[in-house]
Amino acid sequence: MRTSPALRAAALAAAVTLLLPLTACSESGNEEDPDGPQSSPLTENVAEGGTSGDLASQELTWKPCPAPAPAQGSGKAPSPLPGGTPWECSFMRVPLDYAKPGGETIRLALIRARAKNPDKRIGSLIFNFGGPGASGVATLPAFGTDYDKLRAGYDLVSFDPRGVGLSDGVKCETDKQLDARGEIDGTPNTPAEVNTLVKSTKTFAAACEKNSGRQLPHVGTTDAARDMDLMRQVLGDKKLYYFGISYGTELGGVYAHLFPKNVGRSVLDAVVDPTQDSEKSSLGQTKGFQLALDNFTKDCAERGAACKLPGTNSKEVERGISGLLDALEKRPIEGIGPRRLTETLAITGIAAALYSRQTWPLLEQGVDEADGGNGALLLALADSLNGRSENGQYDNSMAANAAINCADSKQRFTADQTEAKLPEFRSASEIFGDYLGWSLMGCTGWPVPGAWKNPDVSAPGAAPILVVGNTGDPATPYEGARAMADALGQGVGMMMTYEGQGHGAYNSGNACVQKAVGGYLLDGKVPAAGTVCK
Repeated sequence: MRTSPALRAAALAAAVTLLLPLTACSESGNEEDPDGPQSSPLTENVAEGGTSGDLASQELTWKPCPAPAPAQGSGKAPSPLPGGTPWECSFMRVPLDYAKPGGETIRLALIRARAKNPDKRIGSLIFNFGGPGASGVATLPAFGTDYDKLRAGYDLVSFDPRGVGLSDGVKCETDKQLDARGEIDGTPNTPAEVNTLVKSTKTFAAACEKNSGRQLPHVGTTDAARDMDLMRQVLGDKKLYYFGISYGTELGGVYAHLFPKNVGRSVLDAVVDPTQDSEKSSLGQTKGFQLALDNFTKDCAERGAACKLPGTNSKEVERGISGLLDALEKRPIEGIGPRRLTETLAITGIAAALYSRQTWPLLEQGVDEADGGNGALLLALADSLNGRSENGQYDNSMAANAAINCADSKQRFTADQTEAKLPEFRSASEIFGDYLGWSLMGCTGWPVPGAWKNPDVSAPGAAPILVVGNTGDPATPYEGARAMADALGQGVGMMMTYEGQGHGAYNSGNACVQKAVGGYLLDGKVPAAGTVCK
């Protein structure tokens, strides 16, 4: 998803829906392009320099994948897929600056699992899991079994986009500084709290400039899209076969705009609205998370005594949650070790659990335990979104998310401008309004100007792109799917609907969705217009 900075890590592994074990929180007016649309333990595998033509012909050396690096979230080396197919990793070289194709290069980390039958192989299916800031090298094998059916026709491939993980990852603050930043009130209601939040935001931006100033102008979505076209060539495919999730749908749309003639079979799931600027996007997320909370509290109330939270109807259950947050605002409670659960971290944990209906039980348990003075579970959920592991290490997802968002978006808000917009956010959600409203300041003080108000994804002449919208999606509201399909253009954006809960559709396990998506990717059969899966 094109996440607001307050939820900067909330879309990492967007289709993943935050179902990784909590004991291992490692995984948790448009401007025209100047060129216009166009037809770890691993060793270095390609030369440092070279022209873009040389880079297109580079040969990759694939080796067994090591365990993810701390910047990718740490953890264990990926296990083979059912049947024993191993995961292989490599690096490829791309220009740091596409305006200087013969200049400095950087490396991108890649991962793949080979197709089941080489004789029926269509090509490489490239995944982007969103964020922005998600490590594809860490995420794809974690959920590889969900996509294993697609190996009937494809090598499954993903990558750390530039600025992410091991792909010249952006570095900003230290783990200790990030812990301290997490203690700051993200919903300030006094001048002193506002000043602290503003200072923290600017300090973070200054740290990014100090530690990664060289990369910051070159980590935007347009550069990532150009990387994918170079990747297509290096992998030997005439067309780009693509599966984009959450923010990955925006990346896919920008790619289609830049390279419409190179678009192969592509799927966009958990769809970002490309017509919205950062303000409208944050407001849309506020409404989306409120919808998901409404669905959760309704379910809780309908289960009666089986639900641990007090309340005979949805509103009463929500009032209980709101009361907990009010109490945490005044006095944080015990969390994990010496760390406390604050109001802001509790809201982050609540948002985490709303990404999938399967994590609603964790939300129920976490709120119930916090009511009793134990904030450990909600804090663990917040950590999973913020990229913090049990040992206190952070991956680089927060840094990468800020860098990519701020390289893309032109909008910069002052504290006064933000406060003036809070009433609309509060009207959309009592729980999430201030939290996401104040996130508008995420690019305040950023050292690099943004590229656009919103991206151009028009792609006349491109092959059909399947756009999948989920009516209960909290992070990328359903309306965004229709907007994306329309913006891609007639005959290009082909929309289908999943009437479900959680972020994304394919990874919900819904058989209807998986049959439709698989039918298109493997057989080229575009679902009938108006297809609805329940």
